[in-house]
Amino acid sequence: MNRRFIVYTLGKIMEVMAALLLIPMFVGFIYRENAAFIYLGVALATFVIGYLISRGKPRKTKIFSREGFVIVAFTWILLSMIGALPYTLSGDVPSYIDAVFETVSGFTTTGSSILPDIESLNQCNLFWRAFTHWIGGMGILVFVVAILPESQGNTLHILKAEIPGPVVGKLVSKIKVTARILYYIYAALTIAETVFLLFGGMPFFDAITTSFATAGTGGFSCKGASIAAYDSAYIDYVVTIFMILFGVNFNLYFYILIKRLKLAFGSEELHWYLGIIFSVAILITINTTGLYDSILTAFRYAIFQVASIITTTGFITYDYTKWPQFSQFLLMILMFVGASAGSTGGGIKVSRIMIFAKSGIAELKKALHPHAVTTVQFEGKTVESTTINNIHNYFALYILLFIISFILISFNNLDFASSFSAVSTCLNNVGPGLGVVGPVDNFATLSNFSKVVLSVDMLAGRLEIFPILLLFSKKLWVK
Repeated sequence: MNRRFIVYTLGKIMEVMAALLLIPMFVGFIYRENAAFIYLGVALATFVIGYLISRGKPRKTKIFSREGFVIVAFTWILLSMIGALPYTLSGDVPSYIDAVFETVSGFTTTGSSILPDIESLNQCNLFWRAFTHWIGGMGILVFVVAILPESQGNTLHILKAEIPGPVVGKLVSKIKVTARILYYIYAALTIAETVFLLFGGMPFFDAITTSFATAGTGGFSCKGASIAAYDSAYIDYVVTIFMILFGVNFNLYFYILIKRLKLAFGSEELHWYLGIIFSVAILITINTTGLYDSILTAFRYAIFQVASIITTTGFITYDYTKWPQFSQFLLMILMFVGASAGSTGGGIKVSRIMIFAKSGIAELKKALHPHAVTTVQFEGKTVESTTINNIHNYFALYILLFIISFILISFNNLDFASSFSAVSTCLNNVGPGLGVVGPVDNFATLSNFSKVVLSVDMLAGRLEIFPILLLFSKKLWVK
């Protein structure tokens, strides 16, 4: 274990975090809020500590998978603890545990909140909430790799530990360039959505924070009623389209840029992803038509909520707990499905579910025909056995973590729907659930113990479980 390089990297990451904290500070100065000085103080303290522990570059900069897991896990935990400080110090979120929950929810792009009155927050805190989504959406370490590559090409181990999905690779030969390309695409889509929202009459502050939350597929809004507050079909459809776009594998956008359109639009995962969205939206439209004045209105709310849940964004335009049970059940399933691999969305991922299902069918064929040679095909290629094994291991750990979390949350004495959906929405980084944690409620009534458990779930879900759970492995720390 290259401990010195891990500490050195964490120091550099803290320096980057300090710079990021200056952005909401400037927002605070624009709105003449005293909380701006709190961001300045936290930024300075973070930078000084980061500078001190990263002085003197270590001689050995080579890292392997386990260092990558440790760096990623500690980075997300550390920055969540730092990012929570302005909320508490400003008085907007007096409880530090609540502030950590809110920050973890922001960075992991979950969108679950403990805030009963969102609009009472300082503008700089509202901006920071949405900005944490944008930072965490593509990945904190992807951003750091783009500007601070320090491990001589071994940062692929960091990307593998942070970028969601069963397979992670390089777009181009250099990791640094790959990370930059991802962020260029990410920023361009964010700017595009902001412009479209401005055309719809949304105020600039609302447009930029909404775009941050959409880009990270997080769902923090500067309005207590979320997107429903604007009551605009145009805004609903703009946000819907961009939620879907941010749920697409970003590799496909790169293929479009280099004019390899066949690879981009021929993606098997893309076809399934879009097929699921429109199929479920149509079913919910049919099921809820009687609640609205026309089928077009029903479709507007259905397609928005389907896109919001499958991409794990968590925005709302309607209290879907008032929909028939069939529609609520479909949304619950989508919480687990999630978006595409390599996107900013959470959940299990469409590609992982497809490969898991195909491997199950292959095993069934092998049982019927023992001497037959069976392979699993995905995106026109044979899936390696190691990838299939990793997916099986992921599902096993996912189910185990879900059961343990559900048992721990049950001590909160919530009803079954609330407990089940609380774990589901946090582990899958969705945001709103059902019952007391539904779309028009929040997580404020839960105990501090439950909030800690769910915070761990959010981190585990965003980092694909392994980095967080491996921290508790004794073998990881053996020299």
